[in-house]
Amino acid sequence: MNLVENQRARFDYSILEEMEAGLELLGSEVKSLRAGRGSLKGARVVARGGEAYLVGASIPAWQIANAPKSYDPERTRRLLLSRKEIAHVASAEGEKGLTIVPLRVYNRGTKLKLAIAIARGKKKEDKRQSIRAREEKRRIERTLKTK
Repeated sequence: MNLVENQRARFDYSILEEMEAGLELLGSEVKSLRAGRGSLKGARVVARGGEAYLVGASIPAWQIANAPKSYDPERTRRLLLSRKEIAHVASAEGEKGLTIVPLRVYNRGTKLKLAIAIARGKKKEDKRQSIRAREEKRRIERTLKTK
């Protein structure tokens, strides 16, 4: 079950490869994500010093009144990946034209997982083609529904 989804990711990027990563979160952040609050819009994954981090994701505190004054909803969060996976992400990040984007946060048993993807940015023509295909699909579904 998806808790939070980056809806623009599949529109703005061509997904080349998907991976699963754990997230290092505070307890109030886990509760907030399970309630469906949070945003991956504009977020990305960076690899620095043998670690991978989620940057730019906004996860508000569960109870804002009880959150510490120093709580930052946009803080950098560490991803839990194996060394081999971190090396793979770092090499992809270094390659020209590739980026690592978060796709969604979801439950895997009692744990929260983050689906990340190695992606290449789409050009304007590709985005137009995606819009055309989506509208065509909607039109077909609409005509089938009326019959």
